[in-house]
Amino acid sequence: MTNKILLVEDSRDIANIISINLSMMNYQVVVFHDGTEAYKQLNHHYDLAILDITLPGTDGLKLCKRLRQLQPDIPIIMLTAKTSELDVVKGLENGADDYLTKPFSVLELQARVKAHLRRNQGKEPLEAASKQVLTFGELTIDPNLYQIQLSDSVLECTAKEFELLYFLAQQPQRVFSREELLHSIWGCRREGSAHTVNSTVNRLRSKLEADPANPLWLKTVWGVGYKFSY
Repeated sequence: MTNKILLVEDSRDIANIISINLSMMNYQVVVFHDGTEAYKQLNHHYDLAILDITLPGTDGLKLCKRLRQLQPDIPIIMLTAKTSELDVVKGLENGADDYLTKPFSVLELQARVKAHLRRNQGKEPLEAASKQVLTFGELTIDPNLYQIQLSDSVLECTAKEFELLYFLAQQPQRVFSREELLHSIWGCRREGSAHTVNSTVNRLRSKLEADPANPLWLKTVWGVGYKFSY
């Protein structure tokens, strides 16, 4: 089945280049140049979204946040012409999985789209050295399926949420700083990254913990970071 990609980009030239190159990979690309018009169509199913941050009407951050609410597991790639670290952090905070700063290589975009789609559909596991299924009582974390199972329930989660949990669970009780987690999971080190990691942990807790305010699995070590506890 053909993957359906949502592309929201106000530059028609950039949108055409992206659309043509993704269509050559047999993806169906749905294009909008206005954020408000795109917002009205977010209730449709998409397999991946590429969102420019700066848009006429509704901006890309609001689109990202709403789309994440509607489709919790959809991969979202943000595009930005800005070099401000704050813009990148805001995108990640709103649920983005990845970002590219303009100007970017079309080949790089194609590679990232392909990787996110394969990973989200359970066709591409984590690195070979990290394929061990982890089991902690009623909790099972399977990197081959990108699946978290708690008792008899499979939890819906994004790729980054899974990767964060799996990373922490590989070394129970070890405390990782927010900067270490941002570098390991998102591949970058940036000032002001705390909110990015915090928001991902909070989303995980809302899905994983019986009482998110008093977590059993994902513990906060105040002034330091987070750890997986078992």
